[in-house]
Amino acid sequence: MSEQVVTRFAPSPTGYLHIGGARTALFNWLYARGRGGKFLLRVEDTDIARSTPEATAAIIEGMAWLGLDHDGEIVSQASRADRHRAVALELLDRGAAYKCFATQEEIEAFRESARAEKRSTLYQSPWRDADPVNHPDMPYVIRLKTPLEGTSVIADQVQGNVKIRNDQLDDMVLLRSDGTPVYMLAVVVDDHDMGVTHVIRGDDHLNNAARQMGIYTAMGWDVPVWAHIPLIHGPDGKKLSKRHGALGVEEYRDMGYPAAGMRNYLARLGWSHGDDEFFTDAQAQEWFGFDGMGKSPARFDFKKLANICGQHIAATEDAALLHELEAFLAVTEAAPLSEAKKSLMAEAIPSLKDRAKTFPELLDKAQFILAERPIEPDEKAAKSLDPVSIGILGELTPQLQSASWNRPELEGALNTFAEAREMKFGQLAAPLRAALAGRSATPSVFDMMLVLGREESIARIQDAAKGPA
Repeated sequence: MSEQVVTRFAPSPTGYLHIGGARTALFNWLYARGRGGKFLLRVEDTDIARSTPEATAAIIEGMAWLGLDHDGEIVSQASRADRHRAVALELLDRGAAYKCFATQEEIEAFRESARAEKRSTLYQSPWRDADPVNHPDMPYVIRLKTPLEGTSVIADQVQGNVKIRNDQLDDMVLLRSDGTPVYMLAVVVDDHDMGVTHVIRGDDHLNNAARQMGIYTAMGWDVPVWAHIPLIHGPDGKKLSKRHGALGVEEYRDMGYPAAGMRNYLARLGWSHGDDEFFTDAQAQEWFGFDGMGKSPARFDFKKLANICGQHIAATEDAALLHELEAFLAVTEAAPLSEAKKSLMAEAIPSLKDRAKTFPELLDKAQFILAERPIEPDEKAAKSLDPVSIGILGELTPQLQSASWNRPELEGALNTFAEAREMKFGQLAAPLRAALAGRSATPSVFDMMLVLGREESIARIQDAAKGPA
């Protein structure tokens, strides 16, 4: 039986969940879920000065909104410092690491000299092979002994075999002089102890893999499968930043993009399955793999995001969509729907969800439900309520009072009314839209009338037929 796949997402809690981090989490989640594996969450909170509980909460909240559920408890890297320190000392005992007593001033003096002589500034400690009897009584760091010759090969599932000459790698510090472990050591120890089999992360970590492999090898641990994915760039091809727009996942949530659409779009950033653009979570989990991964940075495209999100809104079951809409109203601190409005919204959802790309767009189409009498038409709709149109609405009211309230009957009654006055239906629809919704762009007149019901529809039309107050 093959080994169970274990992936992880390991953000630093120094801010919000960045869209690039969200995609890394998504790729790890898809890879594990599609193979019956585990997806773990580790918070790399070793930077005590910059890590905050608020940032940790924001990351967890962002992942929850995206629907990226993790297995087991969240691991705090900072709480495992004793374990990291123990591994550094074990490497020292094994002769795979050494105590380095060089001061920062000595290291900087070496580098200045090397720069002046145009030599490599890679620091080679004179303490590497020093006899312990000659060790002074002063602070020291513990460094890993990196092979001086040969080549390290990163067998990467995305980038291919990446070769790095060992003489280009320094003897990495494992433990600082105050006894605190460095991030590079902590990552390896945590990944090993958590049983991580596949490390899927941004390709800005590619060089780290060569240095981290030295720890795995020295400890006799299995090296995980590496997969370094391309970063996300803005539409202009430059690294994604604030100037391109929203960066944090919660910003996209607050703008009203559905989580399913966000997952679909992020999955397509740097990965593809043939020409498929729109797909479900189940399809993404089944299809996702390294063979569909590109090596070049992916470009974030807001139009494509909106298009995919619109397709997901249209494809979502009505009850689930109403639930998401209520959640959106809650996070944006908008007024919740009353039970009466919720009932009307449930009835209207089928006619609202086509061509709405975000929840605000969907709510905009639902304005006729959210509005209260008397309906105040906006500037454009008010132009449809000229004296002639107002008179026509007054004539229409008795016809509607006697009509059966179903679509065929209403269509027949309104079309007959328009023909009798030698009007095109559009000439009748415009003042009706203004009366029913106060807008010129609305769902179908018949959809609105059926959702609002006979009493409310006729009351709104009668209000409009009275003319401006």
